[in-house]
Amino acid sequence: MQENEFPGWHGTTIIGVKKGGKVVIAGDGQVSLGQTVIKGTARKVRRISPGGSDVVCGFAGSTADAFTLLERLEAKLESTPGQLARGCVELAKDWRTDKYLQKLEAMLIVSDGEQMFVITGAGDVLEPEHDVTAIGSGGNYALAAARGLMETDFSAEEIARKAMAIAADICVYTNGNLTVETIGG
Repeated sequence: MQENEFPGWHGTTIIGVKKGGKVVIAGDGQVSLGQTVIKGTARKVRRISPGGSDVVCGFAGSTADAFTLLERLEAKLESTPGQLARGCVELAKDWRTDKYLQKLEAMLIVSDGEQMFVITGAGDVLEPEHDVTAIGSGGNYALAAARGLMETDFSAEEIARKAMAIAADICVYTNGNLTVETIGG
């Protein structure tokens, strides 16, 4: 490693599952620096209440960057009450065009209980197929597990918890200390 290279933060698995009129967003609690776990109880899923509405957000990436994005999203949603898709698109536009925001390194999963979106710094606002999505280092593991469980009788929360447990067993940057938020129904 060169002298000016920082090993970088790794970690986080966030999953969103929509089933039975409910959306569950769950995230693990591990934060790693290089090969070292520096915190196992981080809270990467939060509830925001712009204009009295209820929105659940999960984030992967830099915590400070994610909080900046959550604050911006909350402001967008306050100016467009009840219009989650529009607020997400407005945030993604700003993220792509604002020189300050372009440097932010995070991804978000957001839901109002009816709609669910993944927002990226590339300007993407993606509505997931199959009513499940995941981001972060263990996201692909959790996504595959949840997709396989969607055909069962399990609830959205049960699917999210089981998928996160599978991701935690496979991804060294993911632990089983979950924050789970449910919205809708």
